[in-house]
Amino acid sequence: MSLTIRPARPDDLEACADLYDRVVRATFTWLALGDQRSKFLKEAEEEEVYVALDEGRPVGLAAFYRPGDHLHSLYVEYDAHGRGVGSALLAHVEALADGPVSLKVQALNAAARAFYARRGLAEVEEGHDPDGSHWFRMRRP
Repeated sequence: MSLTIRPARPDDLEACADLYDRVVRATFTWLALGDQRSKFLKEAEEEEVYVALDEGRPVGLAAFYRPGDHLHSLYVEYDAHGRGVGSALLAHVEALADGPVSLKVQALNAAARAFYARRGLAEVEEGHDPDGSHWFRMRRP
């Protein structure tokens, strides 16, 4: 794998929205999901989006909301799991942040919770969204 991480360019955002939609739908099988592509594109207007490329092909993305150093999204194509893409995206965002990065992860998303825990993030808060979904806020202790 030849991984490059860079800020997403305007012409990358459609491919990032497609990746986001694919991975969200495959991951959050317990949620009723609406139009994920439009949701991503709207949120990208206020976030810094970073794309991970393997030989020019988008294999992951991270959306960073700088106020509060909040990692809003980190998604990796399933065929790229276990190849360091998520770790590289997390490290990239953490290097840009002014303080410890925080994120919310769905309680039922055991794989993501384990991924972040293996990288030293801890569950520091627990809550529920208006739709009833249960989440944990994670950050470095």
